[in-house]
Amino acid sequence: MATAMRVASVIFVLGAFVLPARAEDRSVLANCKAMVERASKDSNAASEAELSRCRQVIREWALRDARMTVDEQGRPLR
Repeated sequence: MATAMRVASVIFVLGAFVLPARAEDRSVLANCKAMVERASKDSNAASEAELSRCRQVIREWALRDARMTVDEQGRPLR
């Protein structure tokens, strides 16, 4: 019984790390940018957890775009 609980908890923890690691599409980035902009104008626009997640999405996209050598249509960026 204890072993089964331990295995289940390990699976849960691994799942918690793997699920957020999936790549979002650009619409998520656009929504997050809009939410952060609204929050800068209105302090009650979103919760702190939502803002933190959106700031993380924006950082990830900035890093991803900095590493890309082609755009989404395959044209060279530089």
